[in-house]
Amino acid sequence: MKILVVSDKESRALWDYYTPDKLKDVELILSCGDLDPRYLSFLVTMANVPVFYVHGNHDGLYREVAPEGCVCIEDRIVQYKGLRIAGLGGCMQYNGGEHQYTEEEMHRRCVKLGRKIQHQYILDRLNRREAKRSIDIFVTHASLRGIQDAEDLTHHGFESFRMFLDRWHPAYMLHGHVHANYSCGAEKISRYGETQIINTYETFLLEV
Repeated sequence: MKILVVSDKESRALWDYYTPDKLKDVELILSCGDLDPRYLSFLVTMANVPVFYVHGNHDGLYREVAPEGCVCIEDRIVQYKGLRIAGLGGCMQYNGGEHQYTEEEMHRRCVKLGRKIQHQYILDRLNRREAKRSIDIFVTHASLRGIQDAEDLTHHGFESFRMFLDRWHPAYMLHGHVHANYSCGAEKISRYGETQIINTYETFLLEV
């Protein structure tokens, strides 16, 4: 399955200079936040596939203009074509704005999401549905602390995500927030345990 992942910067190639071939064979679109809601609405219309998103720290506008036709997966698990996808948006609290969290707050969100994953796992077993993993893709805005984050508070990753990855071992963690120009030379793809961590700044095509 081809999954288009977008975050932080609207791709002019996909928006201003869109042609149908650019989304050919894409079966799912994921957004890691900080994007114009009209951009996501455009993508879901042109691609005619689901768009799942979490919030970035600059997505306060979504309260008034939500991305039409798209599905918010904050604090949720969704299943699509056999993939289990969980989402936790937002970044480290740095000025009290929307979609910002302290480490303690994000820890609580991770625990609550973990309970939902466990509940879903039990239901699947009762219904004789087997899965290789409890969760396949973990969608966030911020990264894991110490991997693909930055030293300024605004772009710190969350230590709480380490606990989440250690417990649930998703195949992929997809995030944004750290722009390419903030981290010149930084790795776009890293690995933590069984999880491949990918900075999806602007666009990333993931084949699962």
